[in-house]
Order: sequence, then C-alpha cells, then structure tokens
Amino acid sequence: MGLINTHILPFGANAYKDGKFTRVGDTDVLGKWTIFFFYPADFSFVCPTELEDLANHYEELQKLGVEVYSVSTDTHFVHKAWHDESEAIGKVKYTMIGDPSGELSRNFEALDEQSGLANRATFLIDPQGVIQFHETTADGIGRNADELLRKVKAAQYIAAHPGEVCPAKWEEGEATMAPSIDLVGKI
Repeated sequence: MGLINTHILPFGANAYKDGKFTRVGDTDVLGKWTIFFFYPADFSFVCPTELEDLANHYEELQKLGVEVYSVSTDTHFVHKAWHDESEAIGKVKYTMIGDPSGELSRNFEALDEQSGLANRATFLIDPQGVIQFHETTADGIGRNADELLRKVKAAQYIAAHPGEVCPAKWEEGEATMAPSIDLVGKI
C-alpha cells in the first residue's frame, strides 16, 4: 500500500454512537488525530475482542486528543443491534461507522473485494487528514490496543518534534534520535 503521507479521501457514512444514529464525513476528522479501525464483521469472533480492547483504551486515547472510528461493511443498524446484545461491544463509546457500500473501505484500500468485507486494518490520521500509520493483519490475527497507543504517542511526538525519530520499542519519556550523518554506522 502506498497510503502513508496521503490525504484521506472524501466520504460520508451513517454511524452509531451513544445510542444515536449519526452521519460522519471526512471533514469531521480534520483538526484532530483519528484512528480508523476496520474489521470484517459484527457478530463474529476476533472482532469483538479487538473492539472491546480498543474500548478499554478509548478514554486514554481521548486524553491524547484522538478520536476513534470503527468501520465494517455492516450497516449502522447492525452496529446498534450488536452494541445492544454484546457485553463486550456494549463497552464501546467511540463511533461505529457502517460501510455497506464499501466506499470508505475502498478509500483506505481495506476492502476484500471477494468477500465484500473490510480487512482487519488500522489507520492513524493526523489533524491535517494525512495518513501517518497503517497496518493490516490476516483475519485470524487480533490487534493489540496497547501497541496502537504506543504508536499514537510516537506519531504525536515526532509531529511535535520535527527532526527527531522514535526508535524501535520507544515508549513515552524515553530517548529519541535526531538522524544525522554522525549516526551512520554507529547504531
């Protein structure tokens, strides 16, 4: 995928949040850090474990100024039914976008055209609407919100500190690096 450092494409979609149906579009995500968390299907197996894990980290993400949108090709009506019926999904406070046409999933190159389902894909968007991070895993491999949180902090750090980079396994408060010719061959 060549989506890193590209702007998100225009979209409009129906969603479910806080017991209400709402409409979400590309202009709603500008001006803040945003996570798009694509997953294959409601009422499935790995997906609820991931959405619950993300729900357990939502408050901390909010404190960092990050908004979260989960996305599947189910409708917003199905999201409401799943939210009402599942104890794990009942914890979700972030917006659940319905993408039955696949428009948003296609915009992020996250749609499996054969099945019509979204891939298990995560995107971090900066306040200017630019994709800073993405990962896609096979359907059977669940994601870890702790690692996502670490990557959000790293992306926010380098955005606030131009000229610095975060090395592998960087955690908030640890040393960063300023790339220079003097470091070549010394790491």
